Amino acid sequence: MFIPKYFRVTNIDEVCDFVQTNSFGMLVTTKQGKPIATHLPLQLHKQGDDYYITGHMAYGNPQWKTIRETPDGVLVIIQGPHAYISSSWYNHENVPTWNYQAVHMYGTARIMNDQELEEDLILLLQKYERQRENAVLWESLSPQTKKQIKGIVGFKIKIQEVQAAYKLSQNRNEEDFNNIIDRLNEERNLNSHQIAQVMKDKNSFT
Repeated sequence: MFIPKYFRVTNIDEVCDFVQTNSFGMLVTTKQGKPIATHLPLQLHKQGDDYYITGHMAYGNPQWKTIRETPDGVLVIIQGPHAYISSSWYNHENVPTWNYQAVHMYGTARIMNDQELEEDLILLLQKYERQRENAVLWESLSPQTKKQIKGIVGFKIKIQEVQAAYKLSQNRNEEDFNNIIDRLNEERNLNSHQIAQVMKDKNSFT
């Protein structure tokens, strides 16, 4: 991923927080040189000094076979909020652009065994269900429902390289930066409001 110096993020803790918050991502593998992608809920784990991405897909999705065939060079893409930035919001003439947050994680993948997949599903349900009034947790599912695990394939990716870009108008002056936030909040678009909040939280002028 091409990342201009203004927008490069190297703090691994910050990147991990972003991935945990925006954990519905894209898994990209290749088959005979052709990229294949699936959009999936993913989990980030740290084990010692290493980081891993785990997830699962339908058994009927042939992409899981590419993990066995070509385990190296797997790419996970995580994207956050994004929004169009009009150059009419600057105090000088320029061209429009787009603000966004994106993380690319490269690694080596393998297929999970049944026990690993079950443990991963337990963690996934805990992450999204434990705060709910009628939580759907693995231990509360019937044996019949748990058998549906046979219809999915789990994978685990050891992360070897991380590239992160936060394009948040860091290259603009303070006046333009603050005006962009104000104008984004006037848009009728949730993504615009979200990217405005991210810019406000990461404001380097304060």
